[in-house]
Amino acid sequence: MIVDTHTHMVTEDYLAMLRREGGPKYTFRTLPGGGEVIDKDGVPFFTLLPPMWDFDKRISDMDAAGVDMAVISLTSPNAIFADRDLSRRAARLMNDAFAEAQTAYPDRLRWFAALPWTDPAAAVEELARAVAMGASGVIAVATVDGAPLTDPAYAPIWQAIDAAGLPVFLHPSVPPGEAALGLAEYNLSPPIGFVFDTTLAISRMLYDGFFERYPNIRMILAHGGGALPFLIGRLDVCHENIPACRAGTPHLPSEFLDRLYLDGVVFTGGALDLCIETVGAGRMLFGSDYPHNIGDMAGRLKLLDSRKVPHRANAEKLFGL
Repeated sequence: MIVDTHTHMVTEDYLAMLRREGGPKYTFRTLPGGGEVIDKDGVPFFTLLPPMWDFDKRISDMDAAGVDMAVISLTSPNAIFADRDLSRRAARLMNDAFAEAQTAYPDRLRWFAALPWTDPAAAVEELARAVAMGASGVIAVATVDGAPLTDPAYAPIWQAIDAAGLPVFLHPSVPPGEAALGLAEYNLSPPIGFVFDTTLAISRMLYDGFFERYPNIRMILAHGGGALPFLIGRLDVCHENIPACRAGTPHLPSEFLDRLYLDGVVFTGGALDLCIETVGAGRMLFGSDYPHNIGDMAGRLKLLDSRKVPHRANAEKLFGL
């Protein structure tokens, strides 16, 4: 079974809610050549494409690429807003839609639950509801309205996820400080900002003792883990030589690599080889980033298969398929 673990969907109802209530942080604008893009604080990051809300089209494209199953998720801004009520409603709306989609296509779709992280108590409740509806895991966006995922405020959510034994898909957004970083220029958030967001989040977790506190969590890192495969040696050396880097845990960051999976959404053979070297072929998964404009089911699958990665068995074991 070929399982696409990095693939997104939204619904028109979700987009309508975001149009009405997402401002001023999230705004919509028409592109010069037609179509729309969503900006976060003026930084473009989400180009709207019709396959994002057309489940029949998704299944057709999966068939064409030879993909058997997709684990769909709600991309950024997910259900994470300063307005807690909006966060709660967005999470419920999308989890209901994903559960309905799985019912419509029971042999083709699974889903990661969206949680209202800005309201931890509500997030724990929504997690239980999503699990009851059949969620196969949880998506966590790399920062929660600017706050790190390791913030103690989110400990109840992580405790509930850990107890449920669900895989977590760590996905980036536009990172905090986007204006100072100049990410609006050249639309730098998708190529650079996203991988920075993931890299910072997982590095903080590795230094923080996160994986000791939550021993059952298995985490899938988007986009080949950002820059983690390139930097894991540096993280270890800094842990050994800089006291602040080991203040959270006596264990080297590399000691927790067996808790991580990488999704294979990389675009060169050398990058993929480094991912495999970092976590091992047994922790590589197929992901496409469909239906975003850089998403490519056939291309990413071909590259992964060229290295004879056992991604089919890896996904079946991780998700209990």
